[in-house]
Amino acid sequence: MANEAAVDKSDAKIIGADSEVLMHFSIKLSDGSAVDSTKVDNKPAKFVMGDGSLTPGFEECLLGLAEGTSETFTLAPESAFGLPNPDNFHYVELSKFSTDVPAEIGTIITFNQPDGTELPGIIREIVADSVTVDFNHPLAGQTVTFEVDVLEVL
Repeated sequence: MANEAAVDKSDAKIIGADSEVLMHFSIKLSDGSAVDSTKVDNKPAKFVMGDGSLTPGFEECLLGLAEGTSETFTLAPESAFGLPNPDNFHYVELSKFSTDVPAEIGTIITFNQPDGTELPGIIREIVADSVTVDFNHPLAGQTVTFEVDVLEVL
């Protein structure tokens, strides 16, 4: 063994449909702006394939990648966070907002649901006494680029 420091990729574990994965990732929009990255705090993400923490389109990109692999994928909205659903736009009376939580276009506000959960919505429009709140995923309709560094496959 002349070069023991060389990594033998043939022994690397491959991501399968039920693998547990430790990885760094970054999500960027088509203009190059970063939306999220585990590298900011140097805390890699750990998840199990198929557990619902990633979209099916993103998981599909990861299948077959080996430990130590770095890849970049560009996903259309349909494969990333979906297209905006018009049924997820709701109209709220302006009087429901307060000075503590004012209605301002672009603001993300958390609304309490009857079951006690919270649902974030983005204020998209204010017309007279009506506020349009978008409950779609904030990245719905966006083409995104995922940069992935697969650290470990368990």
